[in-house]
Amino acid sequence: MIKSYSPSVAGLALALLAAQSVLAPAPALAQAGQAIQAGEPDLPQEFKKGRVTVPDKLGATIPEAEKQADGDPNKAGEKDGEKPDGASSGINVLERMGAELPELPKEKPFTGKVDDAYGAFQRGYYLTAMELALPRAQLGDPAAQTLVAEVLWQGLGVRRNQKEAAFWYVQAAEHGNPAAMFRYALMLMDGKFVPRDRKKADEMMKKAADLGNPSAQFNYGQVLVANSPGEKGLRDALPYYEKSAEQGIADAQYALSQIYLNLKNLDPEKTKRAREWLLRAARAGYDTAQFDLAVWLVNGTAGKRDYEAGFRWMKRAAEGGNVAAQNGLSHLYINAIGTRENPIEAAKWFVLSRRAGLNDPGLEDFYLGLTDEQQKAAIDAANKFRSSS
Repeated sequence: MIKSYSPSVAGLALALLAAQSVLAPAPALAQAGQAIQAGEPDLPQEFKKGRVTVPDKLGATIPEAEKQADGDPNKAGEKDGEKPDGASSGINVLERMGAELPELPKEKPFTGKVDDAYGAFQRGYYLTAMELALPRAQLGDPAAQTLVAEVLWQGLGVRRNQKEAAFWYVQAAEHGNPAAMFRYALMLMDGKFVPRDRKKADEMMKKAADLGNPSAQFNYGQVLVANSPGEKGLRDALPYYEKSAEQGIADAQYALSQIYLNLKNLDPEKTKRAREWLLRAARAGYDTAQFDLAVWLVNGTAGKRDYEAGFRWMKRAAEGGNVAAQNGLSHLYINAIGTRENPIEAAKWFVLSRRAGLNDPGLEDFYLGLTDEQQKAAIDAANKFRSSS
């Protein structure tokens, strides 16, 4: 069946909400280049801001050395036996080959009604799914209407027709389908296929959120924050962020990490989970969360310092294209924080971040102090990285 959340839907949601001033601005890259000091490294406050704005006056101190529910997030960069520099401490492939695997649990019999149209859709038989769903959609079946809309919206096996897809999304939304309600709310914000109506969009988003759609839960939380800037909006939005985060929406997980860290007078059990939620968002591939997690680990925010894990997360975010992380990684290489000092790698990441528009006078001075050979090696490494990415 069509899930109510997909990367394309989330991306559209964020783009539309950004246009409506729902999302907070991204951190200023011009401020992101301040150097990390060796010994007791600390990154500028601007590094810690993300998509959810938490006013500075709400800042709260989180005790260090809190263990997280998902194990020790200070080992966040290590998984499946990985250690820094590619070392491995786990059972290798050859040792595993002779080991017997545990028996799989028995499958539970499915007693519900089989939806052949959604089954065809999941297997990639889009024309078959369309043929099975369209007659039901015409009879008013909201699930079938949503499927037809999705096929037409994405152009899966048929010519893309978003205007016609919008018609079916509206029909499904009016018949109570949460995924269609979410899409309809976005269209009401955009005003391209239906008349723009912000009030109705907010109402539709809330209905979808209250019916359990995770993307709608996150976006309605954003609406509440935008409508009531400050502590009240954050507290109103918190239950929606929590529900969305529990269902795996990385943006909501990131939002929770920021709120749990900064909002005063929360349940202590929630503040303890700030780094856990940031770790979940980072593991989901959210590069802003990966960058923030690196900063938290280096600075000892919401838990113990772990320079090596911080370095690994910074490197992962940098390699994924996060410009602030590329800048931060250069500082880590210069100051040998979590890794060995490496001026060529430091200069490489400086070159990449500078090309992306982030100016850092401190790194500029470092780069100009290198020999001609070192500068050439750094530029070659940066060009090679860009061509391979």
